[in-house]
Amino acid sequence: MIEDLEKEVIEKISPVIRECGKLMLAAKEENISSSTEEKGSRHNLVTKYDKLIQEKLKNKLSEIMPSALFLGEENEKQPDIRNGYAFIVDPIDGTSNFIKGLDTSCISIGMTYDAVPVCGIIYNPYKDELFTAAEGKGAYLNGKQIHVNNDAIEDGLVAFGTAPYNPELSEKMFSMIKSYFGRCLDIRRFGSAALDLCDLAAGRTCLYIEPLVAPWDVCAGTIIVREAGGTVTDLDGNELQFLTKTSIKASNGVA
Repeated sequence: MIEDLEKEVIEKISPVIRECGKLMLAAKEENISSSTEEKGSRHNLVTKYDKLIQEKLKNKLSEIMPSALFLGEENEKQPDIRNGYAFIVDPIDGTSNFIKGLDTSCISIGMTYDAVPVCGIIYNPYKDELFTAAEGKGAYLNGKQIHVNNDAIEDGLVAFGTAPYNPELSEKMFSMIKSYFGRCLDIRRFGSAALDLCDLAAGRTCLYIEPLVAPWDVCAGTIIVREAGGTVTDLDGNELQFLTKTSIKASNGVA
């Protein structure tokens, strides 16, 4: 049964994702910048740890589900995930934070069926927080069920991302942020889409918006938010898709 499969994936990959988190923590002892490369622009960076963690996860996930496709941020070519099972992985979400030692980064693994998320696992090693969710089974933080809050905009924190790889979207995004500033309790910009979604699912924020994200940024977080009682769409209110980049709006359903 699919429910048993999702449970098995979470149980088998959780120890591995924690081990990968230890690699991130160990990196604090060295100069990460020395092992950093640009991927097309100075805003889009990759480290040796991104590649190391992705390879480790790919090997383990292929053991768990040999027939599942693997879509990772550091892949040179991406598979077509429209049919069957696939893993969508971000080995380090929040790479700039990771490089600069801001301790706001995570590892994100989503599992899809016909390009629809059915399982999500996100680990923040700096707080030792493991977020998990499977379709129809609720969302959990370190084994304890979580739920979005009931804050209205006036009472809640709004998180946002600025899509730094796409400066042409800056004016639109900051105009949107300005419209919320003053209406909400305050705004936050953390630099990790996956953790922004986890914060919403855990009831820490009431809304998260970003003009452009990739599937690996938000796949796992999307099902975690939905299983925590929240909603996730694009900025126009359309169903989110995970085949190309998209805008995103995640809400507690009240804000």
